[in-house]
Amino acid sequence: MPGGPALDELHSKLESRYKIYKLRDALLELEGSYDEVWIDTPPALNFYTRSALIAAQGCLIPFDCDDFSRRALYGLLETVKEIQADHNEHLLVEGIVVNQFQPRASLPQRTVQELRDEGLPVLAPCLSASVKVKESHELARPLIHLDARHKLTLEFVALYEALRQPKTAKAKKTKRASKAA
Repeated sequence: MPGGPALDELHSKLESRYKIYKLRDALLELEGSYDEVWIDTPPALNFYTRSALIAAQGCLIPFDCDDFSRRALYGLLETVKEIQADHNEHLLVEGIVVNQFQPRASLPQRTVQELRDEGLPVLAPCLSASVKVKESHELARPLIHLDARHKLTLEFVALYEALRQPKTAKAKKTKRASKAA
C-alpha cells in the first residue's frame, strides 16, 4: 500500500487522537493472511515510524557510512529500546543495512568494522553505491525489473536471502522439536 503526500495531512489528526496503535491493530487482523509484511517508513523518526516500530516484530536500519548517519543510528537504537520497554517487547533489530558502500575507501570499511566491533548486527552484504537506484526511482521500477543482473540488484537479492535464512533455520528447528515431542 503506497504512501503519499496525503499522509502529511493525516499525521496531526492521527497523533492528536492517539492513534499510534492503529497499524498494529490492522496487522493483527491480517495475521495468517500473509507470510510477511514489510513496512517502509520515511527516513525520519516521526509518528509513522514510531507506529511501525510498535507494530513490527523486527526492524532493519539503513546506514550510510558517515558520522551523521552514525549519530542518527545511535539515537534510533535508543528509540527502539524505549519502544521495546514501553510498547513492544517483541521488537528486534534484525540488522543494520549498509547503503552506498564504497569498498575501496578506507572510511566506510573502518566505520562498518567499528560497528561490528561494538556488537551491532551489521548485515552482509553491504549495498554498493550506484546511480541505478536513482534510475529505478525515476522510472518507478524496482531494480530487479530494471536490471536483474546489475551488481546492486544481486546484492539486494543476497541480502534478502540472508535475512530469510535465520527464519528458515528457526522454523526447521521448531518443526524438529515438535516432531521429537
